[in-house]
Amino acid sequence: MPIFDSTFIILIPAMLISLWAQMKVKSAFYKYSKVRSINGYTGAQVARMILDAEGLYDVPVQHIGGNLTDHYDPRARVMRLSEDVYGSTSIAAIGVAAHETGHAIQHQKEYAPLQIRGAIVPLVNFSSNASWVIFFLGFILGIPSLVNIGVYLFSAVVIFQLITLPVEFDASNRALKILSQRGILYGDEIKGAKSVLTAAAMTYVAAALMAISQLIRLLALSSRDE
Repeated sequence: MPIFDSTFIILIPAMLISLWAQMKVKSAFYKYSKVRSINGYTGAQVARMILDAEGLYDVPVQHIGGNLTDHYDPRARVMRLSEDVYGSTSIAAIGVAAHETGHAIQHQKEYAPLQIRGAIVPLVNFSSNASWVIFFLGFILGIPSLVNIGVYLFSAVVIFQLITLPVEFDASNRALKILSQRGILYGDEIKGAKSVLTAAAMTYVAAALMAISQLIRLLALSSRDE
Protein backbone atom coordinates (compact mmCIF):
# COMPACT_ATOMS: atom_id res chain seq x y z
CA MET A 1 0.00 0.00 0.00
CA PRO A 2 1.75 3.22 -1.19
CA ILE A 3 1.44 5.31 1.95
CA PHE A 4 4.95 6.75 1.98
CA ASP A 5 5.75 6.85 -1.73
CA SER A 6 6.98 9.90 -3.64
CA THR A 7 3.50 11.46 -3.75
CA PHE A 8 3.70 11.94 0.02
CA ILE A 9 5.70 15.11 -0.67
CA ILE A 10 2.43 16.71 -1.83
CA LEU A 11 1.25 16.69 1.78
CA ILE A 12 4.32 18.31 3.33
CA PRO A 13 3.33 22.00 2.82
CA ALA A 14 -0.15 21.39 4.27
CA MET A 15 1.34 19.44 7.19
CA LEU A 16 3.69 22.31 8.00
CA ILE A 17 0.86 24.84 7.79
CA SER A 18 -1.28 22.65 10.06
CA LEU A 19 1.52 22.45 12.61
CA TRP A 20 1.99 26.22 12.48
CA ALA A 21 -1.75 26.82 12.86
CA GLN A 22 -1.97 24.54 15.91
CA MET A 23 0.97 26.30 17.54
CA LYS A 24 -0.54 29.69 16.70
CA VAL A 25 -3.93 28.97 18.25
CA LYS A 26 -2.40 27.46 21.39
CA SER A 27 -0.08 30.45 21.75
CA ALA A 28 -2.84 33.03 21.23
CA PHE A 29 -5.26 31.27 23.57
CA TYR A 30 -2.60 30.87 26.27
CA LYS A 31 -1.59 34.53 25.99
CA TYR A 32 -5.10 35.93 26.30
CA SER A 33 -6.27 33.33 28.79
CA LYS A 34 -4.01 35.18 31.24
CA VAL A 35 -5.69 38.54 30.59
CA ARG A 36 -8.86 39.15 32.62
CA SER A 37 -11.58 41.19 30.94
CA ILE A 38 -12.51 44.54 32.46
CA ASN A 39 -16.16 43.59 33.01
CA GLY A 40 -15.22 40.27 34.58
CA TYR A 41 -17.87 38.18 32.82
CA THR A 42 -17.21 34.45 32.54
CA GLY A 43 -17.42 32.61 29.24
CA ALA A 44 -20.66 30.99 30.37
CA GLN A 45 -22.17 34.34 31.35
CA VAL A 46 -21.27 35.88 28.01
CA ALA A 47 -22.76 32.94 26.12
CA ARG A 48 -25.97 33.17 28.16
CA MET A 49 -26.12 36.94 27.73
CA ILE A 50 -25.79 36.78 23.94
CA LEU A 51 -28.15 33.83 23.54
CA ASP A 52 -30.85 35.59 25.57
CA ALA A 53 -30.36 38.81 23.60
CA GLU A 54 -31.02 36.82 20.43
CA GLY A 55 -34.12 35.19 21.89
CA LEU A 56 -32.43 31.79 22.24
CA TYR A 57 -33.64 31.23 25.79
CA ASP A 58 -34.13 27.50 25.18
CA VAL A 59 -30.45 26.88 24.33
CA PRO A 60 -28.69 25.76 27.53
CA VAL A 61 -25.03 26.44 28.23
CA GLN A 62 -23.32 23.32 29.54
CA HIS A 63 -19.89 22.59 30.96
CA ILE A 64 -17.82 19.84 29.34
CA GLY A 65 -14.35 18.46 29.91
CA GLY A 66 -11.35 18.71 27.65
CA ASN A 67 -9.24 21.52 26.27
CA LEU A 68 -10.77 23.76 23.58
CA THR A 69 -13.59 21.27 23.08
CA ASP A 70 -16.12 24.11 22.94
CA HIS A 71 -18.92 23.73 20.40
CA TYR A 72 -22.55 24.39 19.61
CA ASP A 73 -24.55 21.26 18.89
CA PRO A 74 -27.29 22.15 16.38
CA ARG A 75 -29.01 18.78 16.74
CA ALA A 76 -29.44 19.01 20.50
CA ARG A 77 -29.53 22.84 20.47
CA VAL A 78 -26.98 22.96 23.26
CA MET A 79 -23.95 25.18 23.86
CA ARG A 80 -21.04 23.27 25.40
CA LEU A 81 -18.06 25.12 26.85
CA SER A 82 -14.82 23.61 28.08
CA GLU A 83 -13.12 23.99 31.45
CA ASP A 84 -10.87 26.82 30.19
CA VAL A 85 -13.83 28.79 28.86
CA TYR A 86 -16.94 28.11 30.94
CA GLY A 87 -15.83 29.68 34.23
CA SER A 88 -12.98 31.86 33.00
CA THR A 89 -13.15 35.66 32.85
CA SER A 90 -10.30 35.92 30.35
CA ILE A 91 -10.45 37.64 26.98
CA ALA A 92 -9.68 34.32 25.30
CA ALA A 93 -12.57 32.56 27.04
CA ILE A 94 -15.02 35.31 26.18
CA GLY A 95 -13.92 35.31 22.54
CA VAL A 96 -14.39 31.55 22.23
CA ALA A 97 -17.75 31.61 24.01
CA ALA A 98 -19.00 34.40 21.75
CA HIS A 99 -17.79 32.49 18.68
CA GLU A 100 -19.84 29.45 19.66
CA THR A 101 -22.91 31.62 20.18
CA GLY A 102 -22.26 32.83 16.65
CA HIS A 103 -22.98 29.28 15.49
CA ALA A 104 -26.20 29.23 17.50
CA ILE A 105 -27.28 32.46 15.82
CA GLN A 106 -26.38 30.99 12.41
CA HIS A 107 -28.61 28.04 13.23
CA GLN A 108 -31.47 30.30 14.27
CA LYS A 109 -31.19 32.40 11.11
CA GLU A 110 -30.80 29.30 8.90
CA TYR A 111 -27.42 30.41 7.61
CA ALA A 112 -27.06 28.49 4.32
CA PRO A 113 -23.45 27.22 4.65
CA LEU A 114 -24.22 25.86 8.13
CA GLN A 115 -27.30 24.07 6.82
CA ILE A 116 -25.39 22.58 3.90
CA ARG A 117 -22.57 21.44 6.17
CA GLY A 118 -25.03 19.81 8.55
CA ALA A 119 -26.81 18.05 5.69
CA ILE A 120 -23.64 16.38 4.38
CA VAL A 121 -22.23 15.31 7.77
CA PRO A 122 -23.53 11.70 7.46
CA LEU A 123 -21.95 11.36 4.01
CA VAL A 124 -18.66 12.85 5.21
CA ASN A 125 -18.55 10.60 8.29
CA PHE A 126 -18.83 7.60 5.97
CA SER A 127 -16.61 8.80 3.14
CA SER A 128 -13.73 10.07 5.31
CA ASN A 129 -12.83 6.48 6.22
CA ALA A 130 -14.40 4.44 3.41
CA SER A 131 -12.75 6.50 0.67
CA TRP A 132 -9.25 5.35 1.64
CA VAL A 133 -10.22 1.70 2.01
CA ILE A 134 -12.02 1.63 -1.33
CA PHE A 135 -9.29 3.62 -3.09
CA PHE A 136 -6.38 1.46 -1.98
CA LEU A 137 -8.36 -1.73 -2.47
CA GLY A 138 -8.95 -0.69 -6.05
CA PHE A 139 -5.33 0.44 -6.40
CA ILE A 140 -3.89 -2.86 -5.16
CA LEU A 141 -6.32 -5.05 -7.09
CA GLY A 142 -6.04 -2.92 -10.20
CA ILE A 143 -9.74 -2.06 -10.37
CA PRO A 144 -10.06 1.52 -11.75
CA SER A 145 -13.75 1.79 -10.87
CA LEU A 146 -13.00 1.30 -7.17
CA VAL A 147 -10.15 3.82 -7.38
CA ASN A 148 -12.53 6.38 -8.89
CA ILE A 149 -15.18 5.71 -6.24
CA GLY A 150 -12.55 6.32 -3.56
CA VAL A 151 -11.64 9.64 -5.15
CA TYR A 152 -15.28 10.69 -5.46
CA LEU A 153 -15.97 9.83 -1.83
CA PHE A 154 -12.96 11.77 -0.59
CA SER A 155 -14.12 14.76 -2.65
CA ALA A 156 -17.02 15.01 -0.17
CA VAL A 157 -14.48 15.56 2.61
CA VAL A 158 -12.88 18.39 0.64
CA ILE A 159 -16.27 20.00 0.01
CA PHE A 160 -17.08 19.73 3.73
CA GLN A 161 -13.83 21.45 4.70
CA LEU A 162 -14.38 24.23 2.18
CA ILE A 163 -17.95 24.84 3.39
CA THR A 164 -16.65 24.95 6.96
CA LEU A 165 -14.53 28.03 6.19
CA PRO A 166 -17.38 30.56 5.70
CA VAL A 167 -19.22 28.99 8.65
CA GLU A 168 -16.30 29.59 11.01
CA PHE A 169 -15.30 33.01 9.69
CA ASP A 170 -18.90 34.23 9.86
CA ALA A 171 -19.30 32.98 13.44
CA SER A 172 -16.16 34.88 14.47
CA ASN A 173 -17.30 38.07 12.71
CA ARG A 174 -20.67 37.85 14.45
CA ALA A 175 -18.95 37.29 17.79
CA LEU A 176 -16.59 40.25 17.51
CA LYS A 177 -19.40 42.55 16.38
CA ILE A 178 -21.64 41.54 19.29
CA LEU A 179 -18.82 41.82 21.86
CA SER A 180 -18.11 45.35 20.69
CA GLN A 181 -21.70 46.57 20.26
CA ARG A 182 -22.84 45.26 23.64
CA GLY A 183 -19.82 46.60 25.48
CA ILE A 184 -18.77 43.17 26.69
CA LEU A 185 -15.18 43.86 25.63
CA TYR A 186 -13.49 47.18 24.93
CA GLY A 187 -10.68 48.47 22.70
CA ASP A 188 -7.60 46.31 23.05
CA GLU A 189 -9.76 43.55 24.50
CA ILE A 190 -11.52 43.25 21.16
CA LYS A 191 -8.14 43.06 19.44
CA GLY A 192 -7.13 40.28 21.81
CA ALA A 193 -10.30 38.30 21.15
CA LYS A 194 -9.80 38.83 17.42
CA SER A 195 -6.26 37.44 17.67
CA VAL A 196 -7.57 34.29 19.35
CA LEU A 197 -10.40 33.77 16.86
CA THR A 198 -8.19 34.52 13.84
CA ALA A 199 -5.65 31.96 15.04
CA ALA A 200 -8.45 29.42 15.53
CA ALA A 201 -9.75 30.13 12.03
CA MET A 202 -6.33 29.30 10.60
CA THR A 203 -6.70 25.73 11.84
CA TYR A 204 -9.75 25.37 9.59
CA VAL A 205 -7.84 26.85 6.66
CA ALA A 206 -5.06 24.35 7.35
CA ALA A 207 -7.58 21.49 7.48
CA ALA A 208 -8.99 22.54 4.12
CA LEU A 209 -5.51 22.72 2.59
CA MET A 210 -4.71 19.27 3.96
CA ALA A 211 -7.90 17.81 2.49
CA ILE A 212 -7.17 19.38 -0.90
CA SER A 213 -3.59 18.07 -0.76
CA GLN A 214 -4.86 14.60 0.08
CA LEU A 215 -7.23 14.71 -2.89
CA ILE A 216 -4.42 15.82 -5.22
CA ARG A 217 -2.32 12.93 -3.94
CA LEU A 218 -5.13 10.45 -4.59
CA LEU A 219 -5.47 11.79 -8.11
CA ALA A 220 -1.72 11.47 -8.63
CA LEU A 221 -1.78 7.88 -7.42
CA SER A 222 -4.82 7.03 -9.51
CA SER A 223 -3.09 8.29 -12.65
CA ARG A 224 -0.35 5.72 -12.08
CA ASP A 225 -2.91 2.97 -12.12
CA GLU A 226 -4.24 3.87 -15.57
